[in-house]
Amino acid sequence: MHPIAHAANRPDHPAVIMAGSGEQMTFGEMDAEANRFAQMLRARGLGAGDAFAVLLENRIEFFTLVWGSQRAGTMLVPISTRLTAPEIAYILRDSGARFLITSSTFESVLPGVREECPDIPILVMDAEGEDSFASALAAQPAEPIEDQSAGMVMLYSSGTTGRPKGIQPAPPEDPDPQAAIPLMGLAIMAAGMPADGSMVYLSPAPLYHAAPIGWASTVHRLGGTVVVMEKFDPEAALKAIQDYKVTDSQWVPTHFVRFLKLDPEIRTKYDLSSHQRALHAAAPCPVPIKREMIEWWGPIVNEYYAGSEGIGMTLIKSEEWLTHPGSVGKAIYGTLHVCGPDGEEVPAGTDGLIYFENALLPTYHNDPDKTREAKHPKGWMTLGDIGHVDGEGFLYLTDRKSHMIISGGVNIYPQEIENLLVTHDKVMDAAVIGAPDPDLGEKVVAVVQPVNMGDAGDDFEAELRDFLAPSLSKIKMPKLFDFRPDLPREANGKLYKRELRDEYEARARESA
Repeated sequence: MHPIAHAANRPDHPAVIMAGSGEQMTFGEMDAEANRFAQMLRARGLGAGDAFAVLLENRIEFFTLVWGSQRAGTMLVPISTRLTAPEIAYILRDSGARFLITSSTFESVLPGVREECPDIPILVMDAEGEDSFASALAAQPAEPIEDQSAGMVMLYSSGTTGRPKGIQPAPPEDPDPQAAIPLMGLAIMAAGMPADGSMVYLSPAPLYHAAPIGWASTVHRLGGTVVVMEKFDPEAALKAIQDYKVTDSQWVPTHFVRFLKLDPEIRTKYDLSSHQRALHAAAPCPVPIKREMIEWWGPIVNEYYAGSEGIGMTLIKSEEWLTHPGSVGKAIYGTLHVCGPDGEEVPAGTDGLIYFENALLPTYHNDPDKTREAKHPKGWMTLGDIGHVDGEGFLYLTDRKSHMIISGGVNIYPQEIENLLVTHDKVMDAAVIGAPDPDLGEKVVAVVQPVNMGDAGDDFEAELRDFLAPSLSKIKMPKLFDFRPDLPREANGKLYKRELRDEYEARARESA
């Protein structure tokens, strides 16, 4: 199963639909454009293993690049659209990208990128002249290249705790671009996705992230239609499920929080009867939030735990979750290990660093130290998350190791506090960090985004303290509440706590 086969058998079946505009691309059209792009890559001297970078908003041409690269054996490097010119330039240089494909949406950062990387050509989707991607693509034939091979994607870590690092994937076991990949089996056997081409999959997040690009590509391999939201909006997502008769979808907990903050009349306004499977991941979901989503959508809300590194995966369906609330499931890909500081595996119920054992493990591009730090002496690999397994083998996430706060010698995991805060009716989002403190080493700070900024103030702080008090010990109670209209969160749900911590560290230096 592969888009090449679907283009031959069902050329007129829609492969991509843009949810907002309704723009469509059929499998036949996607195949022709992918062939042109593969031809373009060869014409520009890119062979198997060579890299090019993509800086794009969600648009239909993204899949031309994905599938063209996938049959040209090249390395596609997606770049986050929230990065600055120096950060983009760093990724271009670090990845060895031969050129950058972007659009006029990013015209404000392109001068800086050109200045820092004058030798890297930039092709712009909607430009004219010699920098026009459309013209360069149109000049190529739509026939397949003669030397097709499986391409790869090198994702860069989100940089939430430091400079982003490229995740160098393990080479594919089979170089045939139409060979099956592990995610196909996981999608069919574990997630229950159909392989008969009937799937309509809603992708609400930016395509440059691991989950959207991975699952959308898998849907195409299975012959399904990918409905892409240009930008997430909770009501627009419900409307897309209704209008396009969506059967499958992918979410993060922040999406669920925003759904549940909608007016009840809006939540019940749309027909969601076509919706059969709703996957979610990226961060631990607060138990009350997930329980309410299952009550609303039914037992179709299935959760998995994985990472951009692709070292392993767990999965839990609604029925199991209701008897194991808070769990992210059992391992379905890779073997799970939970280890203490000494590297030894810990008993069930004990928190430790989570590792996956797998025959195929990536490395961090140009960073052997980071690769070494992520590896266990036995060759297993960690994503840096803390958690535990119960006696039945179900995994529970506690927090990321890098997010842990040490206050007065006590280890505090912010996720517990954040999960409580977002269940308050007046809280839209929350980030809990450790800020420098002369007495405690670090103090707990809650940065809160109210649903209505008019609520911000001393009275609301007192209300939140009263709300948290029954569930938190005194040492975990935030010493400071900071109210803001928004938080530095990626659209894939990842929170840039580094930016908040840097801000508070700078304040501490200034006041010292």
